[in-house]
Amino acid sequence: MALSVGQKAGWGLADLGINVFVVVKQLLVFAFMTTYLGVPPAVAGVLTFSVLAFDVITDPLIGYLSDKTHSRFGRRYPWMFIGAVVQAVGIVGIFMVPDGMSWQANAAWVMAFFALATLGFTAVTIPYGAMAGEMTQDPQERSVMMAWRMGFASLGLLMAGAVVPALAGDTKAGFGMAVLYVSPIMVLAIWLSIAATRRAPRIATPTGLGLGDMLRLVLSNRRFTLLVVIYGVLTLGVALIAAGLQISALYLMVATGGPLAGLAAALGVFAALFAMFIVGSVLSQAFWVFAAARMGKLSALIFGMVIYTVVLAAIYMQLPADSISLMAILFIFAGFCNGAYQQLPWAMYPDLMDVTRDESGEAVEGAFAALWLFGQKVANAFAPLVLGLVLSIYGFQESSEGVVAQSDSALEALRWAVTLLPAIIMWGGIALLALAYRPRAKGVHDARAA
Repeated sequence: MALSVGQKAGWGLADLGINVFVVVKQLLVFAFMTTYLGVPPAVAGVLTFSVLAFDVITDPLIGYLSDKTHSRFGRRYPWMFIGAVVQAVGIVGIFMVPDGMSWQANAAWVMAFFALATLGFTAVTIPYGAMAGEMTQDPQERSVMMAWRMGFASLGLLMAGAVVPALAGDTKAGFGMAVLYVSPIMVLAIWLSIAATRRAPRIATPTGLGLGDMLRLVLSNRRFTLLVVIYGVLTLGVALIAAGLQISALYLMVATGGPLAGLAAALGVFAALFAMFIVGSVLSQAFWVFAAARMGKLSALIFGMVIYTVVLAAIYMQLPADSISLMAILFIFAGFCNGAYQQLPWAMYPDLMDVTRDESGEAVEGAFAALWLFGQKVANAFAPLVLGLVLSIYGFQESSEGVVAQSDSALEALRWAVTLLPAIIMWGGIALLALAYRPRAKGVHDARAA
């Protein structure tokens, strides 16, 4: 049965709420600790990385429990409903740091609420990702679902990446109040998604497999595990950009000349550039659906990532920015290419769920989603760790009072760490897609559509 437009759009709506936390953990936490809480960059990187240890336990456990859940609301919805609230409470707590504490106490406070928010995020995203394999088995329909998802995700990214910093006004207290304002929207988006998809096809019967058998079944799908690794490599490149973007806006993009100077003055340089990035991402969604239909999902993904690296090289050459307007154009192109990274792999991995379900007769979409998301979490955790170590090596100075003077070597390290280094990492992912994954997955992502 074909999904209605409301069901496809409704499924995508949840990602608006999910991506508020994605921006918080990738763009804001590291910069918040190093710029307003006095936490040294290397320590901030290690602490954000340490949350990964929490995910090692919670990801497979929630994936397993989600597949085993039996309720009149289905296997996925109870987790998403409660997880949305836990995620919101954790995010607000991250930025409500009391005044007058040492940097060590500040860091401990942030990490406690970061772990709570991560638990809520996991309880939402793993069941949510599993639904992509249950609602439909049509690859083209999945591409459309992912376009809706990334459209709403872009709004969530805009809310957290542009609206929150603009409301915060570059103050410690301002960030807490700004997140408090947007958190109800985050919860509401997830709850409305549950309501919109309640009549969509789903697999209500829990699997009879134990945790060990479930994980072995998922890992036996070699194409899936390879795609997890490759998407993790690509994610590391993207996450490095995200981790350093706010600091780069403060230290490398201070020029506000050109036609968009008014927008930068009103929102701040970071918020204005991030808004341009989201504009590019939103505009790209229909194009990547079209490209996937014409070229195949895999070829479209490779094409998008190659162009992405070219744009990053162009941004490197323009930094420090002489014109906010020229940088805004480059950020629109970067967002357009990022749309391929956001949409296409998420449309590919449910196709591999189908292979295992057809061969084994077991519906373990939660376990698939857990491993899929865990690969991305590993990359997202490594990114601030790598960035923090790079900046520390080159003498970048932490602060509790906002922008401070930095050495030329520290600024140059920041410049290449958010542009050329991510591009090199992305080329590693591109090579793996073309040389390792393509021969093994030939026809998998397009045969059903035919």
